[in-house]
Formats: sequence, C-alpha cells, structure tokens
Amino acid sequence: MTARRWTAGLLAAVATVALVGCTSSKGQEKTCSTTSDGIIECAPDQRSAPPKLAGELLTGGTYDVSAARGQVVVVNFWGSWCAPCRAEADDLEATYQATKGFGVSFLGINVQDQRDKAKAFEEGRVTYPSLFDPSSRLALDLDIPPNTVPATVVLDREGRVAVVIRAAVKQEGLQPIVERVAAEKPAPN
Repeated sequence: MTARRWTAGLLAAVATVALVGCTSSKGQEKTCSTTSDGIIECAPDQRSAPPKLAGELLTGGTYDVSAARGQVVVVNFWGSWCAPCRAEADDLEATYQATKGFGVSFLGINVQDQRDKAKAFEEGRVTYPSLFDPSSRLALDLDIPPNTVPATVVLDREGRVAVVIRAAVKQEGLQPIVERVAAEKPAPN
C-alpha cells in the first residue's frame, strides 16, 4: 500500500507541474486579456521584451526578426502535415497582401517537418519567407507547443508580443487585429 500511495503522490506532482507548464504562456494569460474565442491580446504596457527569433530560411539563407524592428511582424507557426494550416494559408497570404503597405511583414515558421515537404506546401500558397524549425525550438521559445499548430503571433513595431492566436485564422479575424497593432503610436522614449 505504501508504494501505491507514493506512486499516486508522484503522479499528482508530475501532473501539477505539467499543468502549470502548459498554462504559463510566459505569464501572458495572467497579465493580458483573453477574448471569448481564446485570442490573447496584450496592451502596450503589458508586453514583455522582444523574443529572439532567428534561424535558417526554408529556401536557404538566414533571417533575424530583430532586423524588422519598426514593422509589425505577423509570425505564423505551421507544418505541411497540418490540415488547418492548409486551410488558413490563403487567408494569411490575403492578409499579408492587404497590410504590407502599413509597414507589416509576415514570417512563417515551419515546425516538425521535412524541408522538401515544407517547400512543396508553401509553393503557390504564400509569398512571405518561412524559417525552417524541424525541432520546434523557436515555437517552444515562444511558448507555442507543437500540438497547438497552427498558431499566429503578432509582434508590435518594437518586436514585443501583442497578440497570440492558438488556432487557424481567417482574414476577416486576423486583418483587423494586424491593422490595430499597426496603427498603435510608438512608445515614448
């Protein structure tokens, strides 16, 4: 009986730690507002330091999101194996085309994939670049677990996380969010 209680206690402790880890979201659910459809939005004074997002592009070369400071950057995590990612690709591209004139850029981050499959997925779907992240390291650094793909993160002009969407997006939902972040006034120095 003692071993059974010890095992049950250990399992309870592990479950508690796992739940805390799954809900942490770098604390953003606690300090930011969450809409009824699960979109996390952070007011400018609630945003934390810019995340580090850099790596190898799917098509070769490198990219560092810090070079895009001054622009709003929409970061979409996707995989060629992900049916909702296929469904949202046209909406992402349409939102990119509609907002790039407002100083908005888009960046895809391909996770848990093979390069050839990822390149084939992108061809004819999107025109913005994607980082190749087969280990999902960048996703995990932004607290996007691989099982929540697709996910979209909107970075403000200072590179800080303004919005997190852990679901497939549609243009009619994403574009107003992107335009709202793009219209924000810069923080005073």
